[in-house]
Amino acid sequence: MTHAQTQAESRFDRGQRALSRIDGSAGEKVVASLADIAPDFARYVIEFPFGDIYCRPDLGLRDREIATIAALTALGNATPQLKVHLEAGLNVGLSRDEIVEIIMQMAVYAGFPAALNGLFAAKEVFAAYDVRQASGEAT
Repeated sequence: MTHAQTQAESRFDRGQRALSRIDGSAGEKVVASLADIAPDFARYVIEFPFGDIYCRPDLGLRDREIATIAALTALGNATPQLKVHLEAGLNVGLSRDEIVEIIMQMAVYAGFPAALNGLFAAKEVFAAYDVRQASGEAT
């Protein structure tokens, strides 16, 4: 195995642990859904954002999820990804009130439609999260 392959495996392993910790089953479902159409892209999702970026030391996971939720809300066209990261925000310790405030803040920079879409996505994620918690399912 070459040095590059060893390094790539390290990124993958590190990314897999981060993905599981941050996004839980929602992230694993995204990766699994790519297996039949773009397995290489699934690997890139694990290695780059989770193996390289999320594992950098100078910003905590809560802060990274705040930035991610804000960015995805502001984009206004990434609702499926926003839902995954709304749940990730809950997983890393953001409160529902904090998440709602993050999304509302985006009305200033991305407009009311983007913020409304984000709030409706949060409402769905919170409801589904409550159902899973009540049934004892892991996130």
